[in-house]
Amino acid sequence: MKRALILLFFLLISCVNAFAHDIFSPYIPSEHEVVFNQSTYYIDVVDPQVSTNLKGANYPGLRGANQLVIYTPEFGFRTNTNEFGTEAVVTGDTVSSLSGADSLIPSEGLVISGHGRAKKWINENVLVGSKIYIDKENNIITSYITSDTFLYGARAKVREVREMMSYYAQNVQGYNSRKTEQYLSKANDCIAKAERDSENAQKYASKAIEYADSAIAAVIPFNPYELKGVWIRPTYHDADEIKDVLDRLADAGINNIFIETYYHGQTIFPSKTMEQYGFIKQNPEFASFDPLKIWITEAHRRGIHVHIWFESFYVGNKPPESNPQYILAVKPQWSNYQRRNVDSETIPYSVSEHNGYFLDPANAEVQEFLCNLLEEIILKYRPDGINLDYIRYPQSLAPNYSNYVQSNWGYTKAARAEFLRKYSVDPIDIEYNDPMWYQWKNYRMGKITQFVQQVNSICRENNITLTAVIFPNREMAMDTKMQDWKTWSMTDLVDGFTPLFLTCDKQTAMNLMGNVIRNKTSKTKLYGGLFVTFMNGSNSDLIKQIHAARQYCLNGLIIFDYAHLKDSYIEALTESVFKPIKDRSYRRGGRR
Repeated sequence: MKRALILLFFLLISCVNAFAHDIFSPYIPSEHEVVFNQSTYYIDVVDPQVSTNLKGANYPGLRGANQLVIYTPEFGFRTNTNEFGTEAVVTGDTVSSLSGADSLIPSEGLVISGHGRAKKWINENVLVGSKIYIDKENNIITSYITSDTFLYGARAKVREVREMMSYYAQNVQGYNSRKTEQYLSKANDCIAKAERDSENAQKYASKAIEYADSAIAAVIPFNPYELKGVWIRPTYHDADEIKDVLDRLADAGINNIFIETYYHGQTIFPSKTMEQYGFIKQNPEFASFDPLKIWITEAHRRGIHVHIWFESFYVGNKPPESNPQYILAVKPQWSNYQRRNVDSETIPYSVSEHNGYFLDPANAEVQEFLCNLLEEIILKYRPDGINLDYIRYPQSLAPNYSNYVQSNWGYTKAARAEFLRKYSVDPIDIEYNDPMWYQWKNYRMGKITQFVQQVNSICRENNITLTAVIFPNREMAMDTKMQDWKTWSMTDLVDGFTPLFLTCDKQTAMNLMGNVIRNKTSKTKLYGGLFVTFMNGSNSDLIKQIHAARQYCLNGLIIFDYAHLKDSYIEALTESVFKPIKDRSYRRGGRR
């Protein structure tokens, strides 16, 4: 009876709408469909602009806190959002994929993007295959989950596995697909049952998706030459905890770790450099021991390489006045400034980046301090590599926004004085359409490149690998962060790039990978930074991005981050893609 009433309701609607099946007409299920869930939510804004969404003015993509935003092709090519939300890509009236951030906007569709409460609604009520209806008059979005939703997702995954199998069969000699075929056979059996029994379609289609996910995990062959890494924030407080983490990583086949060593303006080890400057000698969290020494020693015993993850110009989001030994409390003249707050007596923070504080790259003392700190780490601990993060200015708005110039950073006394001496103009008087803007932009990008060059010299002298975290959209990186990473590659200043692909969507990740590849030399290696685990994406999302990396012949991949590397991800990775490190000689001492 309930099903009949639902069908009657939609049939009545269909008479009014002449069976129009698009995103602005209520979804009308077919006769064999069952509607399992129908949920609505308020739309805050469509195609936001600063003038139409002041709550999102300081955030990427102009999406504010707790907002649900609709992006159509009128907005542009992509959403430009950050990793703190979730997104659903809609083609026609059907959700074709789920992403995390900065999604491509389909030419015949849109992107549903949510943060906070809106993100929660999307996660709970929108699936691949969901039907979407938008009531433009009342700014209401409705998501329908039906029996066909689950079948759509199952069929799509089976098609993906077939495509991936075909790729490896053509490109990998001796490729063995037996296990993948077995999973696919079971998936197809479940799909057939779902097609015959709409009442139980959810059960059978969900089981088909499980088998398809297992097939995806099995489809990619192991590559012994690939860097397999993970970024780690070291929140462990004794040697045994660190050893347990490293054992788990070795068992997962991770062969490189990127240890956050200098972050939020503090070091995890007791630093003579920090002490000499009057800064906090060591993060108090680790005051009882030297975790960096243990990480490096124990990782090397397991055959794992160690890179120093180094937050160059970012010094955390705690106000400087909260501790007299914070870097900007001791050296307030080192702070970066936006044009909008250039005369402020209070040290400014970046609203769009965790309310974080940044150092001024144009200040020679800042660069000297950071180089001294890096040299101390290299000479004392002999890591395998340096991974420079926050190697840029704080993020500004994009140039197409009216207050772009006001949101720009770098208007410090040191920078303004030097630029004035060189070009006879104060940057505070330069507008975006002024011919001198190009020089002002190049000046700031040059300061970042100058620092990379200095670090390169230190690394070369000590035979240390140098990599850098970059933003893969090159034009956006230059315009909004003053990061000219193409020049670093062209002038051989870095050994590799470790860009973060802030998405769960394979196609978006591939576009970002392609952007980096087109703007680097073959000598600069590329290690894809996968953000799927941080965004709580699915196991198959992670595997599909690794497949994308294989298609582009990347030199390896790095997962962000260890704190979000759940056992389910490791199980999927070790099905075929990763293999445990076989050498266990370090365990002979009887610890296990």
